[in-house]
This record gives sequence, structure tokens and C-alpha cells, in this order.
Amino acid sequence: MTIRWLDVSMPLREGMAVWPGDPAFTMKPEARIAAGDGCNTSVISLCTHTGTHCDAPWHFEGGGERLHEVDTTLFFGDAMVLDLPGVDIITARELAGVTFPDRVLFRTRNSAIALNAPFQEDFVGLDDTAARALVEAGVRLVGVDYLSVAPFGNSAPTHHTLLSNGVFVVEGLRLGPVPAGVYPFTVLPMPLQGADGAPCRAFVGLPG
Repeated sequence: MTIRWLDVSMPLREGMAVWPGDPAFTMKPEARIAAGDGCNTSVISLCTHTGTHCDAPWHFEGGGERLHEVDTTLFFGDAMVLDLPGVDIITARELAGVTFPDRVLFRTRNSAIALNAPFQEDFVGLDDTAARALVEAGVRLVGVDYLSVAPFGNSAPTHHTLLSNGVFVVEGLRLGPVPAGVYPFTVLPMPLQGADGAPCRAFVGLPG
């Protein structure tokens, strides 16, 4: 079967929405051919949790794995895309009766938020009951379609439950074009040593 790899990452650009209090993404010219330099180079500045990014356990757990210690086999494999368009918060009730694989990606109304929109406080996230249900089901990677896996204003419980149990979290996916189903999934974090997380490039393999 032919696979068409769909990029489900957020493009990094100046002016993009970031988590309140995080530094803005910037990309400034360092050298430019037009100015007489021998090549074009740029300097970027960003938080490790900008755009499509991952959370290593150390993000919320003082003794948790840092990014370079995470099992990289999690970055490649089949993932279930679970479509929950009509919910404002994902609880264990929405997950009842679902048989989960190792990787689950949540597609919600977040995926309709425009890339140039300002930060949205009312995004859909998972509460702690959903996080516990995923841990109990043996899920090892959770992906969501906004900048946090947890609802705004209540981040800690969901993050602690997932990350303290070694669940790798991918946030900021763009899943609008992806129907519910199970697909090959690849997520490629920047190889930052000792980091709490990193920007990622992520792809879903759709039938071609």
C-alpha cells in the first residue's frame, strides 16, 4: 500500500501563538548574501515548548527522564487518531470502551483553530480522569491538537499523571485533515541533551 505522509506540525514563524508567559518565537538575520555576506544564516530564539513539541517526563517531574533518555522507539509506529469533535474537556467517560494501542492522538475542535489565531484559553484538553484511564490502558504516547495536553488553568494533574508514568506527550499537532483511524505516525523531536522537551516535526501516514 502506498503511504502519503502528511505533515501535522505547526510551522514556526514570528507572531505565532505561544503559551502565556513563554518567550515569543523569533528568527533574525545573521548573515545575508544581499548584504555582501557569503551565505544566508539566521538566529532563532524559542521556548522548548513552542509550536508542535514534546514533553519529556522531566517537564513536570523532578526525577523524570530528560529528553535524551526517552525511549526513541516511541517516535515511530502506529497511532490511533481518536476524533472527539463535540467535547470541551476529555474525561474518562469519553474513553470508555475504547481499546487503545501504544500511541493515541486526539483530534478535537482545536484542529480548526487558525494558525494565525491568538492563544485560545478555551482549548480542549484532557482532565486527570482521562489521563489515568490512558495510563491504566498502557498507552505510552499521547498527542493532542493544541499547546497543552491539559485544560488551561489546570495543567498540573494531567501532566503529573501522564509524565510520572512515563507517558510521552506530544502537543500542538495539526490533525484537521486526518480522519479517525489507525495510521503510521512519526514524531521527530530536536535532539536536545538534558532537555524538558523540544520542538518536533510530526507526520501521519495516510493511504495514498
